[in-house]
This record gives sequence, structure tokens and C-alpha cells, in this order.
Amino acid sequence: MELRSFEMRYAAVVAGWATSAHEVSLLCGREEFPFPAELLGSWPKVADDIVRYLFVDGGTPIGYGELWLDDEEDEVELARIIVAPEHRGRGHGSRLVRALLAEALKAGHANVFLRVRPGNEPAIRTYERVGFERVGAALEAEWNGPQPVAYAWYRFPIGSGSADDH
Repeated sequence: MELRSFEMRYAAVVAGWATSAHEVSLLCGREEFPFPAELLGSWPKVADDIVRYLFVDGGTPIGYGELWLDDEEDEVELARIIVAPEHRGRGHGSRLVRALLAEALKAGHANVFLRVRPGNEPAIRTYERVGFERVGAALEAEWNGPQPVAYAWYRFPIGSGSADDH
């Protein structure tokens, strides 16, 4: 399994992995099902500070994730992580997050974060298994202030070793 640069020709495939309005919301913030067709042409948005990856197994796409790079804040955020429904529950999510984390660490920023909806237990277990730790309540409240919904925020302890150690 490996990360590859995302190509727009896979946008409909990745969007199709969201199997409910709730999963569409987790992926792009819109509560519509199926994935809104008008977003396919513009999603994912092209930006210099967002790196998109497709996680493949023998050429078959099985996962997607992004790195949001913020040089000014000296941080990277792992975002929009999704695994194809038929590949869930087999450890592929952890492999995908470890691969994204390895790329994030290569970027050399001081902090690596991610955010997740508090009720998304499978994702939370995956992130904690990889080594992410939830930030304190005060910091989480501060970061959630400008957000449209409340998130659970996680930080990877950079001094604790590589992504493969977890």
C-alpha cells in the first residue's frame, strides 16, 4: 500500500465512499446525500497549501487524505480522511493515517494536528492508535471558537518518534 498524489479523475470515486449524509458531512461539511454533484468539479479545491493523497493497494484506490500546511503557524493538519467502505475495519485507516503522518513529519513543521467530530468513534480509535493525543479542554475550546461545529482536536507528539513506531 502506498500514498500517491491525488488526481481529479478519482474525485467521484472518493466522493462515493461517503455512504450517508452523515459521512458526506464528515468529509466536506455539507449534510447532503449523495455527495453534492456541484462540488465534484470544485472539490478538492486547488491550493498551494493543501496536499492531496490517494491511498492505493495494488493500484486500487482504498483511501484518501489531505495535509493542510500552514507555514505561518508552523503546523500541518491531517484532514478529509476517508477509507472506501469495503476496506473499513481491516486496519487500512491506521495505515493511511500513518502514511499521511509520515508525509506531515517530512514537512518539518513544529506541530501536527487533526480534528474529528466527537462522535466519530472509529476515527478517534484510529487516531489514538497511531499516537495522536487529544489537546486540553481549554485549547480545544479556543480552537473551536471560530469553527462551525465543535471538534475533538488531536496533536501528534512529535518528539515521541516516527509514525511507524505507533
